[in-house]
Amino acid sequence: MDDLGNQVEKIAAKTADSIRKVIDKALSARNTVLTIRVNDECNEKLNMLVESGLFRSRSESAAFLIQEGIKSQQPLFDKIGNKLKKIDKIREELKEIVTQEITQSKDK
Repeated sequence: MDDLGNQVEKIAAKTADSIRKVIDKALSARNTVLTIRVNDECNEKLNMLVESGLFRSRSESAAFLIQEGIKSQQPLFDKIGNKLKKIDKIREELKEIVTQEITQSKDK
């Protein structure tokens, strides 16, 4: 029975270490500072992640959750990106139209 307990402890330690490595990797490239407001429920959840020892701060836990949320919604961001490209193209076309109109009216 002690052997089983030791194995469970080893697996738990390895799992915690793996989670920490994934979190550290995800947070290593943070270089933009954002100030955000969250409601009490969100603040409570962020504090839980810190108290559990998974994160060193609410900032780290929020950054991780934002990154994971963006990953899970990647198809939505792909659609948004495609629409933004179309919008940019239309803006460029409008600039060309305005430039042509201005040029033509100067020539008259």
